[in-house]
Amino acid sequence: MSIQNEIKSLKHQRNAIILAHNYQPGEIQDIADFTGDSLELARKAATVSEDVVVFCGVHFMAETAAILNPNKTVLIPTPDAGCPMADMIDGDQLRELKAKHPDAKVLCYVNSTAEIKAESDCCVTSSNALDVARSYPAEQEIIFVPDQHLGAFTAERLGRKFILWPGYCPTHAWMTDKHISLARAAHPGAPVLVHPECSKAVRDAADHVLSTGGICKHALGSAEPVFIIGTETGILHRLQKENPDKTFVPLLETAVCPNMKKTTLEKVLWSLRDNQSVVTVPEPVATRARCAIEAMLKV
Repeated sequence: MSIQNEIKSLKHQRNAIILAHNYQPGEIQDIADFTGDSLELARKAATVSEDVVVFCGVHFMAETAAILNPNKTVLIPTPDAGCPMADMIDGDQLRELKAKHPDAKVLCYVNSTAEIKAESDCCVTSSNALDVARSYPAEQEIIFVPDQHLGAFTAERLGRKFILWPGYCPTHAWMTDKHISLARAAHPGAPVLVHPECSKAVRDAADHVLSTGGICKHALGSAEPVFIIGTETGILHRLQKENPDKTFVPLLETAVCPNMKKTTLEKVLWSLRDNQSVVTVPEPVATRARCAIEAMLKV
């Protein structure tokens, strides 16, 4: 029996669902029941009926699923898959910042730990940051953590000024506007789609700034034959599957998140077979974090 069929059999036996992020390796996306960006995965995690959720992504994503499903078993095949950006701020640092701005509301990127979500008023993703921020009055002071680039992009689009934490995604930080110039020269006329975690110089040089889910929707709805994609290269697998007649060129070949690539078919199999590794979030952190996530899902 192939490892894929073993996973399918175990999944049936355990009444499990496999969720995978767009940046996961292609073979993991192929065995997943649902693949999406952070917002799509949060929405899916909030409505699963299965008893077991196997989350193929990084740790904060599995934490979010566990927070939304306190009565289900949430497994992560790669418990050591962290997120450097999420680790760029801790609870003490956020509490200190809040003390300096007592009237501010805290918006935290979903790419953050449960502790940070628990200290926040509302979560956001790259898909809905504009909608969430727009739901607050224009005069409302806003602290945005931990990603300075998504925060700055959101503030710019709304013509507002946020208090930004200086966090960033190392994978997206490697991309520069010089890479865009080189890619345009190699592929004349191809639109450049980049993620808002990229720097302002990259965002300004691109044609469209979109979440990974937004990139997929744009590619599906466009007649363009070639696209230059400025985000983690794992998205290319889904793009090519959904658009077999189109060409997708990575803005930067080395834009690879090593943590996202830790998941393997063997680890998914072992996770299902041996019930490893179970993700739990202690109280009262879980309840407080759930409030911030549910506030986001209501917008």
